[in-house]
Amino acid sequence: MSSPRRLAVLAVLVVVAGCTSADPVAGAPTLSPTPTPTSSPSVDDPLAHFYAQQVDWSPCGEAECGTVQVPLDYDDPQGPMLTLALSRVPAGDPDRRLGSLVLNNGGPGVAATEYAKNADLVVSPAVRAAFDVVGMDPRGVGGSSPIECVTDEQLDESLSTGDSTPDTPAEVEEFLAGVAEFRDGCLERSPDLLAHVGTTDVARDLDVVRAALGDERLSFLGKSYGTSIGVEYARQFPDRVGRLVLDGAVDPTLSDEQLLLGQAEGFELALSRFVEDCLARGCPLGSTPQQVLGVVEQVLATTDDEPLETSSRPLTQVLATYGILFPLYQPAEQGYPALEAGLQAARAGDGSVLLQIADLYLLRAPDGTFVTNQWDAFTPISCLDRPSDAEPADVEAALPRFLAASPRFGEGLAWGMVSCTGWPVPSDGLPAPVAAAGAPPVLVVGTTGDPATPYAWAQALAEQLESGVLLTYDGTPHTAYRKGSGCVDAAVDGYLLEGTLPAPGTVCPPSR
Repeated sequence: MSSPRRLAVLAVLVVVAGCTSADPVAGAPTLSPTPTPTSSPSVDDPLAHFYAQQVDWSPCGEAECGTVQVPLDYDDPQGPMLTLALSRVPAGDPDRRLGSLVLNNGGPGVAATEYAKNADLVVSPAVRAAFDVVGMDPRGVGGSSPIECVTDEQLDESLSTGDSTPDTPAEVEEFLAGVAEFRDGCLERSPDLLAHVGTTDVARDLDVVRAALGDERLSFLGKSYGTSIGVEYARQFPDRVGRLVLDGAVDPTLSDEQLLLGQAEGFELALSRFVEDCLARGCPLGSTPQQVLGVVEQVLATTDDEPLETSSRPLTQVLATYGILFPLYQPAEQGYPALEAGLQAARAGDGSVLLQIADLYLLRAPDGTFVTNQWDAFTPISCLDRPSDAEPADVEAALPRFLAASPRFGEGLAWGMVSCTGWPVPSDGLPAPVAAAGAPPVLVVGTTGDPATPYAWAQALAEQLESGVLLTYDGTPHTAYRKGSGCVDAAVDGYLLEGTLPAPGTVCPPSR
């Protein structure tokens, strides 16, 4: 099985106070604490009974949990149904309640119910007081009729022995066999679900959930892949958009190859910023950029030839790559020290630190099991959203572009192009611009040094949306809200709470 291609949002969140100036923008939706009738189909519509649902909430730890039913196939609403898992942290101040704020923290494949349960960390105290914070596991993910493609043992074996940069015909053949094994596993274990986990259907589910929550309009905070869900919702239901925040945006016009190439550029930029910071502090990895980057190259080359020993199991090149990339997702004060320590140890022949970081990213438990079905769901959703029929010859032709974009990570990302080749079900979404004509103002947030969703993607999305407003964070982490910038937090809160958007061209300065 090939290694996962795009990286999910699993970032550590930091709360920092701050302020910014903002101006009202005409057309921002007004929210009221008084319930209003929800938009729903007419009574003779075959979807009407789905929209008439009410969530039966029950305690689950510090939050509440519930479910809603949706059709497996919206073209056959009388057919099989799926169960969607929801979590809710009720508004802290019922007298100030504005409605529900639905969250999605990325992926594809990440369970948003767990994210929303951490409402005290992932939104500000003011937003926490005014909104019910809600998480919906997208269909096929987490607690929502989860898709299954491989066993935990198979996934662990793939990560422990797989080669994401095949160099010989034999390695290419083995790589392609892994892709086929995963594809066939999805078809065998989840044949009915496989064609119905794309973002197009997730957005339709989200509208059913909006109605079940009792909200006339959807207020939504999406991060990374979560912005794709928000964009698709705005495309299908522009008149039902409330306050929509898209943080770490994905450009909906990108092909599979363009998305992977953009990530190669983003990760290389993030690595260069780490090198600059390390050298400015007196770097134990070297005294020049070439020396520090040489350590990264040495670790990746060494693990490609021979895994590094650790205190538990060997560190392969796939695992080493995740161990290096994941710290680049974090605010610099958290991620950089971890990456520095991991590279130092690996240079000395000990892969334990990088392995621990990789396991944190992969949500792998010490016993070899995985906390969620994130990696089962990742490829099926990606292949429905952005189909690709790339062959090894296409990868070889693209390699010079990928290596120019990222000498360290480009090759592995280029081979991700074949992950959807031969996918057994047709795509339900092709790359295309989204204008969402008629939607109220949408806040798009982009971080200049974002490694996984490059800043250019946020710029492109804000330009496509007829009502898009871009907020820029001059920083390094993946996504910006609640990552240490008081300026960003205040701007997002101002919109969510008051309908006030930052002035066009607003740039929030670095937080350190």
